[in-house]
Amino acid sequence: MSIAAGSLQNEWAPFLVEPIFAARVWGFRDLHPWFDRVADTEPIGEVWLSGDDCVVATGVHAGRRLGDLFRLAPVSMLGPGAPSPDSPLLIKVIFAREKLSVQVHPDDALAQKYGSPRGKTECWYALAAEPGAQVAVGIKAGVTHGQIEEGIRSGTLEQSLNLIGVSARDVIFVDAGTVHAIWPGSILLEAQQNADITYRLYDYGRPRELHVEKGLEATKLATRAGKVAPRTLADRTILIDADYFRIEKIPVDHSTAFNQPIGDASPLEADSTAGLAYLFAAAGTGRITGAGFAPLDLPPRAIACVPDAAPEYAIENLGGLELIRLSPKWPESAHAAQSE
Repeated sequence: MSIAAGSLQNEWAPFLVEPIFAARVWGFRDLHPWFDRVADTEPIGEVWLSGDDCVVATGVHAGRRLGDLFRLAPVSMLGPGAPSPDSPLLIKVIFAREKLSVQVHPDDALAQKYGSPRGKTECWYALAAEPGAQVAVGIKAGVTHGQIEEGIRSGTLEQSLNLIGVSARDVIFVDAGTVHAIWPGSILLEAQQNADITYRLYDYGRPRELHVEKGLEATKLATRAGKVAPRTLADRTILIDADYFRIEKIPVDHSTAFNQPIGDASPLEADSTAGLAYLFAAAGTGRITGAGFAPLDLPPRAIACVPDAAPEYAIENLGGLELIRLSPKWPESAHAAQSE
């Protein structure tokens, strides 16, 4: 299957990104079989796939920090319509052995009030889930801010949380202002605004800082959060299409041309409002090929960054490939702010 991706510029060919393995008290020490990684000391809870400090692993810019590359060449990376030169998406895989803190993220306006450039809206795609797996998303109807504060102080906040079951391939949207918590039992691919900003409301007695005052200010009693139904098109499935990101599952058929480009299929619609895309191999192995750059293998759980200025390329399925494409999407408010 071919994917149109702009004019030929070898410097901006697709490239792999080296992940960062982030220590978290609630994580795992051994990430096999998902990643070939065992913690030396503290458990690992998050694998950052596109953080600013992630390093470019292949191509002309190998060794450069990803965030620096966006600042060096924002138009080549994002295209001419991006309202900010910053890297727009932070993509992670979450491994929760214990319950994460009950937390909330501010929206853009509140984050900027306290000196951060942007808030944090996110979503989760369940790569795997055990029977009975749950997450907490939102507050039960009728619960007030005062009851939330009392629940924090009395240790009963969980009673006010809305719990939803998680199955493999579920998509859950968590807009800014939603009180939420990830619980054990699922492995989640998380896409979010590129902001590491979290207000912890409750942390099960762990000796970490809470942010009750700001968290209550950020909390919205009613949000759009919850499961999102996928939308199936002829050439892909749109898992979620929301402010800040679009995530799609792209079938790459290998039944007639195993280990070769598929060829005659029409290009995917270039319907993302930003030209940048990330290609994540949720399972299996792929290969990215195109004129003007060496073939690029995409191993299981690897992620490739495709700049807006990348040459046209194709995806080969080398066996069992489950390909997820993640693209930034600028909300109308961002364009409006840019034009003021």
